[in-house]
Amino acid sequence: MLVKHTLLYTGITIALIWSAAGCSKESATSPEELPAGAAAIHLDQSSQLIRGFGGVNMPGWIPDLTPDQIQTAFGTGEGQIGLSILRIRVPHDPSAFALEVPAARLAHTLGAILIASPWTPPAWMKTNRNIVGGSLSDTSYASYAAHLQAFAGYMAANGAPLYAVSVQNEPDVTVSYESCDWTAAQLVRFLRQNVAAIGTRIIVPESYNFNPATADAILNDGTAAAAVDIIGGHIYGGGVRSYPLAASKGKELWMTEHLETDTDWIGALFTATEIHDCMKAGMNAYIWWYIRRFYGPIDDDGRVTKRGWVMAQYARFVRPGCVRVNATAHPQKEIYVTAYKGGSRVIVVAINFGAAATDQTFIVKGESVLTFKRYTTSASKDCLAEGKIRTADSQLTVTLDPESVTTFAAE
Repeated sequence: MLVKHTLLYTGITIALIWSAAGCSKESATSPEELPAGAAAIHLDQSSQLIRGFGGVNMPGWIPDLTPDQIQTAFGTGEGQIGLSILRIRVPHDPSAFALEVPAARLAHTLGAILIASPWTPPAWMKTNRNIVGGSLSDTSYASYAAHLQAFAGYMAANGAPLYAVSVQNEPDVTVSYESCDWTAAQLVRFLRQNVAAIGTRIIVPESYNFNPATADAILNDGTAAAAVDIIGGHIYGGGVRSYPLAASKGKELWMTEHLETDTDWIGALFTATEIHDCMKAGMNAYIWWYIRRFYGPIDDDGRVTKRGWVMAQYARFVRPGCVRVNATAHPQKEIYVTAYKGGSRVIVVAINFGAAATDQTFIVKGESVLTFKRYTTSASKDCLAEGKIRTADSQLTVTLDPESVTTFAAE
């Protein structure tokens, strides 16, 4: 985590990111072929596979999630968020491995996949013999791989098998807490020589601002690239953008950490636009920071927050294994749209960032969809089920609430 005490994105910053990369009409159909302001949903034009949406649990730093909170976060029923990825910490001290098991095991029984990130190797493996800063010693590469393998083995033996392990959380930022510095060359060396011993899928480089320089070096080295499954990164100040090199090498692209501390409704709505941008950029997963925190999807008392309801608009309905399909991403000035398909399921998520209710037309292409169920989160609604809507000739016109996120789900 990169600690921030102020808003990490302002409205101005996000607007600039959108204008640079997020406001094109992503569709094979030209605007002239659609009614003005309409959004085309191309069910026959698929994009990335969706692995899921998630958050972090860190019992070594804050109190563990309770069983009820795990149910709230990872359940998919009414009043639950529907997360499907749990990110945990690889403790530098093996005696702390057991702390990670209870919540991870329960989340796994609810269908969540588990990923783990180390903030630092054990101090004795580092150049400065300290858990803060420093680098991995040249003589400790094999020992560090064995440490990561030991954690993966411990979790598997205790009913919480890991889907993937990161080599290092934020290797390119200087902080005052658990950390370790890695150059691109050091990561390439580790991947080439030692990573096979870990025995799990591998995530790198988890740059704090999705800086592609380190990932470029890894992916342009054939042996190192072959050892990697997921290119992960954080978006602290770096914005959201696609990464074609990862796709060209057959690697998934995951946003593995972000937080904002603004807890009002507009702050939560910015999180919706951030998820939209990550999905449109081709990312396979979106993972928040602490699941339970005053600024997280669940507050310190275990109640779902507005940010949690916003995340539920995606996570409860866009389930692992769905694929994003091409859609008109920005059909009107304040409207942002992504769409997904999973088997017979079709899901459209629409954000209205405007202060007024807005009529929006969706035209479904490639398959016939007769009925959608509607769910809305706004300043006054919490993922509220609002009944069924029938299409007419695969066309649907609805009024989107002001400053809202609406999910249309068809099965």
